[in-house]
Amino acid sequence: QVQLVESGGGLVQAGGSLRLSCAASGRTFSSYAMGWFRQAPGKGLEIVAAISWSGSATYYADSAKGRFIISGDNAKNTVSLQMNSLKPEDTAVYYCAADPILYHTAVTDRNQYRYWGRGTQVTVSS
Repeated sequence: QVQLVESGGGLVQAGGSLRLSCAASGRTFSSYAMGWFRQAPGKGLEIVAAISWSGSATYYADSAKGRFIISGDNAKNTVSLQMNSLKPEDTAVYYCAADPILYHTAVTDRNQYRYWGRGTQVTVSS
């Protein structure tokens, strides 16, 4: 079993930055693909970014390209999402997720992820 805990969310003005972190505990973390998802009020869950366990493969949603950076530190059992040039439409609850199966890829299918954190709120004011 793997437990994931997100942190780093908060209130920021448009154009600002936030860095989200996801700390994993439990079973060995180093062979998991990781992803960040978000759910805005009244909308469905969508992928933001994903990374393979080695870090060699990454994926970014179009909304995140050029603004967000996903990175992992297997030694520290953490994955981070650096979010720059934030927009009001980035307001959402952000979740991290772990997949122990397709760990060699940047997994985009939310149904593939086995473990999920409880989320952290990001609010961007205009």
